[in-house]
Amino acid sequence: MSNGTRVVVTGLGVISPIGNTVDELWASLRNGTSGIGTITKFDPSRVDAKIAGEVKNFDITQYVDQKESKRMALFTQYAVAAAKQAWQDAGLEGSGVNPERVAVMLGNGIGGKEIDDEAYKTLFERGPGRLSPMVIPKLIANEAAGSVSILLNAKGAAHVVVTACASGTDALGVALDMIRSGRADVVIAGGTEATVTEYCIGGFCAMKALSTKRNDMPQKACRPFDADRDGFIMGEGAAILILESEAHARARGARTYVELAGYGASSDAYHLTAPDPEASGAIRAMQLALQDAGVKPEEVDYVNAHGTSTPLNDPMETKAVKVVFGDHAYKLKMSSTKSMTGHLLGAAGALEAAICALAIRDGFYPPTINHENPDPACDLDIVPNTGVQGPIRVAISTSLGFGGHNSVVVLKALNPTA
Repeated sequence: MSNGTRVVVTGLGVISPIGNTVDELWASLRNGTSGIGTITKFDPSRVDAKIAGEVKNFDITQYVDQKESKRMALFTQYAVAAAKQAWQDAGLEGSGVNPERVAVMLGNGIGGKEIDDEAYKTLFERGPGRLSPMVIPKLIANEAAGSVSILLNAKGAAHVVVTACASGTDALGVALDMIRSGRADVVIAGGTEATVTEYCIGGFCAMKALSTKRNDMPQKACRPFDADRDGFIMGEGAAILILESEAHARARGARTYVELAGYGASSDAYHLTAPDPEASGAIRAMQLALQDAGVKPEEVDYVNAHGTSTPLNDPMETKAVKVVFGDHAYKLKMSSTKSMTGHLLGAAGALEAAICALAIRDGFYPPTINHENPDPACDLDIVPNTGVQGPIRVAISTSLGFGGHNSVVVLKALNPTA
């Protein structure tokens, strides 16, 4: 439970398949625009899933110089770009904030996979003596947090949380606790991922986790809660939220988006890749997050669902929401923005928390696109196909990862209206 310290979001930054700024992302979401297309980062002819939510028109030299960018894997580049956007959005550039009280907390699932792939090719074809000295510094997951801390002169703790698809949400939860405990005044928190590689796509295809039915209709392929869903779509990108104690933000006259009010996490202790069909872990994580936020279930207006478009996840998550919210489950709105972005793995939770902040700010429920054939097992209001205007007092974002990692954050309007 919170110790009374309110934590607020003062800055946002994103690199995503549907926009490389917050404004671009939000415009795409409001319009129901899909960022999923045929894979261009490698020749997809050898894999069954030939589509992904790729980042487009990304230029790292807008954020760091060319020489420095060559020392970063793509997941680090995405994190650095989103962090710099968020830092500027929060008005922290040149603000005089104490760097020793600024921490970095990022979520990541896999690290610099394209660096790994290139290095293995060199190893097998030319031997270990020809490996680049930058292989290890570029591929390891902590380098994103390290690079962000260097770029923004953040001298507090710089950590990476690795909990598969829950990584970004867990990073926000740990950051929330850091501020509540007094360990930091400001935390640069979020997630980043760059896994559109032949190795990763091929590996997820081997698990039968990715959609393969609509390679010829990529923008129609991700269809959470639809009866014709057949798997998730790989996405990539980063999202960063600047978190501060309300007192710290007020003292420097910062503009605030929302309150990050609560966090809950649990483990299924059930299976490495499949969710517990009874949804017990997801239920506990939601209940813990609401308890931590001091929010009653009937106060929640919006759930940004994990909503992966897989046969197993969507009915399980629907069941969890029904248990947690009871009759109110049929009154709230729950959508999956993955229908437009694809699944950003370790960055998904951070991106979706940022989307919740924007939804609360503008009083707009983003849609679940491609909802054409309702699944009777997924019978809640998922904001089908077209977004809806309406006040949002409280939103929750759920992330349910491989390994049974369940994580939920609660975001509240600062001045809620009934």
